[in-house]
Amino acid sequence: MAATSPPRKMTVAEFFMLPEDGYRYELVRGELVRMSPVGGRHAWIVTRVIGRLVPFVDAYQLGTVFCEGGHHLQSDPDTVREPDVSFISANRLAQADIPIGFLKLAPDLAIEVLSPSERPGARREKLHDYFAAGTRLVWEIDPERRTITIYRSPEESYTLTAKDMITGEAVLPGFACPVAALIP
Repeated sequence: MAATSPPRKMTVAEFFMLPEDGYRYELVRGELVRMSPVGGRHAWIVTRVIGRLVPFVDAYQLGTVFCEGGHHLQSDPDTVREPDVSFISANRLAQADIPIGFLKLAPDLAIEVLSPSERPGARREKLHDYFAAGTRLVWEIDPERRTITIYRSPEESYTLTAKDMITGEAVLPGFACPVAALIP
């Protein structure tokens, strides 16, 4: 009886060269993971978040905001996560250093808008990947509950409702916005 070898893991270079097929993907420890297509409400919330963050970040020259940009968080096997919105501070990334390929660093702030099909285990795994790579803050937006859960680590979080204000804490000092402006 012949021994079978484990399936070969995909590399970040192979992942980057995948042809467009209309789906979004992440690469998780060398395995291709297809993500649910985003719906109208999801895209609308992402647009509202970007509409609040970009003017603030630009006004104070704090760094760069990305929409659905891939972050290469781990190598061998490779992991590339694609938050809905992310922010990297200017002291970590100069705009001139933005690559054509995936960003080879964790975002300072990762923002995920939950989809109805997302499993809690997959969300938890994503949180661990972000923080293990150096992310300082994660906002998890739940459109159904109209809440935003703020994670300072996978174990430390608090939840805001529509009546609260969200702040950028130490990652985006001075940023404040009513949660209701992001999830009406």
